[in-house]
Parts: sequence; C-alpha cells; structure tokens
Amino acid sequence: MSLQHSPLSPCQITMSPGLPNPTGILSPLKPKYGDRFIPTRAGNTWNLTYPTTQTQPPAPETGRAATSPYKRSRENTENNKDGSVLYSCLLMNEMLGYQHEDNKDLGPGTPRKVLPNRKLFHYDATERTALLNETMSSYSLSPISNKSEKLLRSPKKPTRRISKVPFKVLDAPELQDDFYLNLVDWSSQNVLSVGLGTCVYLWSACTSQVTRLCDLAQTDDVVTSVAWNERGSLVAVGTQSGLVQVWDATAGKQVASLQGHTARVGAIAWNGDILSSGSRDRFIIQRDMREPPAIQRQLVGHRQEVCGLKWSPDNQYLASGGNDNRLYVWNLHSTSPIQNYTEHLAAVKAIAWSPHHHGLLASGGGTADRCIRFWNTLTGQPMQCIDTGSQVCNLAWSKHSSELVSTHGYSQNQILVWKYPSLQQVAKLTGHSYRVLYLAMSPDGEAIVTGAGDETLRFWNVFSKNRSQKENKSTLNLYTCIR
Repeated sequence: MSLQHSPLSPCQITMSPGLPNPTGILSPLKPKYGDRFIPTRAGNTWNLTYPTTQTQPPAPETGRAATSPYKRSRENTENNKDGSVLYSCLLMNEMLGYQHEDNKDLGPGTPRKVLPNRKLFHYDATERTALLNETMSSYSLSPISNKSEKLLRSPKKPTRRISKVPFKVLDAPELQDDFYLNLVDWSSQNVLSVGLGTCVYLWSACTSQVTRLCDLAQTDDVVTSVAWNERGSLVAVGTQSGLVQVWDATAGKQVASLQGHTARVGAIAWNGDILSSGSRDRFIIQRDMREPPAIQRQLVGHRQEVCGLKWSPDNQYLASGGNDNRLYVWNLHSTSPIQNYTEHLAAVKAIAWSPHHHGLLASGGGTADRCIRFWNTLTGQPMQCIDTGSQVCNLAWSKHSSELVSTHGYSQNQILVWKYPSLQQVAKLTGHSYRVLYLAMSPDGEAIVTGAGDETLRFWNVFSKNRSQKENKSTLNLYTCIR
C-alpha cells in the first residue's frame, strides 16, 4: 500500500499490485482521504487570474517637455490609489463573492453586496462556480467572472482633483496680521481691492494692472476694512478713526464720508443701496445711500467689537458676529436681534449664508472654539457642528455646488474645502506661513484669494462651475425660480 497525491483529492490511498486482495472484489475507483489535510489548487488558475508583472521604467520620449519629479510622483500616487481600489474590488469579486459591477459605485462609504453563506476557504472549482451563481462557459477566454468583467469595462468615476499649489501669488506689503479686520474683497467686475497700511489698492484680474485708490496718510488714519457693492462700482473703506468712506472705483473719487462710529470699523456689508458697518464701539450702523444725507439706524446687541457682517442671499436678514462670542441675526427693519446664538466659545468672525439652502447659516469660532457650526435660521435651531482643530478665520460657500471653503489660523494656517451636508473634507491647502485671515471669491465662483500676515495674496482654483448632480431640486422651494 502506498500514498500518492491526486488532483481529485488531498490524499488518496491505493493498493499495490503485489499485495493480495482479501475479499477478491475490486473496489470502485473513488477517493479515500487520509489523516492529512492538504488542499488542492488544481481548480484555481492563479497564474492567469492574477499575473505578477514587473514594472519597467518608461522609455524616454523625445519632443516633449520634461515633467518635474514632484508632479510625476504625485500623479503616480493618485493613479496607484485609484488602481488599488479597483484591484481590491476585483479580488473581492473573485475570492469573496462580492458583486461589484460599476466603477462609479466604488468608494470608502459604498455598501458592498455579498452573497449569503459565502465560504472564505473552499477547495473545489465547481463549488466556487455554484456559490457565485454564474455559468462558467468552457469556451470563455476570460479567467474572471462576469461581474468582474463588467467592473473592468464600466466607465471610470470622474475624480475631483484640486490643485494644492496656488496659480498666482502677489506681494502685499503692510497687510496687517489682525484677526478682527477685513482687508480683501473681490468685485463683480473682477477687480480686487486690498487695504495695505494707509492705502487701498485695486488689482484687475483681467489686465493685472494695479492702481492706488486712496491714501489716508494725510489724515494719519489706517484702513481697517474694504467692501464692494453688488454692482462693483463703489467700494466702502472703513478706517481706524471710525469713518466709513465710499469711493467711486472708476472715477477714483470719494463719494461720501460717513460718521457715526467712535472706534475702528472692522466689518462692512452692502445690501443694494444699504450700507452696514460694524465697529469696535459694539454698534452696527445701517445707512441708505440713496438719500443725500445718509439715513442711519443703529443696531444694539453686541457687548464687544463687531468683526463679522453678512447679508443673506434674499437680502432680508443680516448676520453679525462679535468678540463677545455671539452670533446675531437681524431682519431688514429691526433694531434688535431676532435670533441669538451663544454656542461659540470664541470670537465669531467667519460668517457665510448658503446660496443653495434657504435659511442655512454657517459660522466659525476663534482659537478657543475652532468649530464650524450650521444654523437653521428659519426655525432658530442649531444643526451640525465640526471641530476643525484650528482658529476659523473665514467661510465662503461655492456658487455652483453645496460646498464651502474655510481658512484657518492658529495653529495650522490651512485652507479646507468641505462637502455639505456630509462635512467630508475634500481638500487641504497649505502655503501661508501666518494665519489665513482674509478670503474673497472670484465673480465666476471658481477661484478664491487668501491673504495672511506673511504679506502675500495667494490665488487658488478650488471650485468647479459644474453644478452638483446630486443637488436636490424641488418645486416646493420657492426661492429657486421666478414666480
């Protein structure tokens, strides 16, 4: 009697021809298993299904510009990441019985379908076919299943890639490193206004021409805030002494000089012809610029400096944030706040209304808070909150999709892009060596400009013009169409 291996069984016992058979009856040829558990691999075509190929260096090309090693390594990393996800799903289809069929469904949060009663280890090719519930043709030239073939043939999911390098950097000497100021704004005419020391400069994004709009050195004053009106023709300038000057950008002339504040004006917001200004004296003053002597109303509520002002997209509500850690919402005709939010633990400068969700307001807290909070101003209820890990200096919503960008100070000085409502981080941009205190968005909604105490302005492409396909469009939303 001898032991020999057979592709039909782990271990088969056969009788030697020289030994007599005690019964005289020939036993049928069927496998008899011994005490050793040796799996057979005859039914698995590993060399065809998962071939191992050695990566060869690409041949040098002629007539093309050389690619930088940093860019080439970054592209290889991104391609390898996409390929590893596809390869993992292919292995799960073949070995674990998963049913991935479409490239667009692949992702970290995608639920995976698996057949019930699937065994992890099996030793028979026929059992593998039965469990996968597929008809394996004897004439098929493909070593993989039909599910995997569909997976490989399906179109690749378009990947969102945001450049982590600014496409333009401008020097901004004397750009103040002060959390409570707002010194950068981008007009609808594609002109950037920047307050540098005692001067306000205009930079045209179309021609890259720089002009000096005003100089307050003669009055021994300093620029503390700038803001364009909606038409992009007038720019309001807040000063250290408490004045608010209105300048005609085209003519380069001062239109008005408005008094009323007793301390620096750090926040300005336009609502048509209504100009709102917030000051260190704790007051918000609203002025109607259509009257020759500007009619003004004083809004009282904050107990410390007002450092953030934003009007809602429907021009009906004004949100204000202050150094007293309070976020107030005012309507167009009230002199006292109609809503009061006290959840922040630090100064509230970053404020942004969503252009896609009516009544949705986002706000960010300072160093002691570090959180971005979302509020439903229709019901007055808090919604979501996320801890960013660093001081929140600015917030801005995308004009085309439900995303927003935030800039941060202590201690990471980064720029973050978020998806809403999942609050998934889309991109993290770094480059500033100081707090990213200033933020403005281009009129087309694609690019942003950031300013910091390192005296630089950096331009980034972070948003796409393509409207999100997953954005819900309801006929019940009265604010998305003209009635």
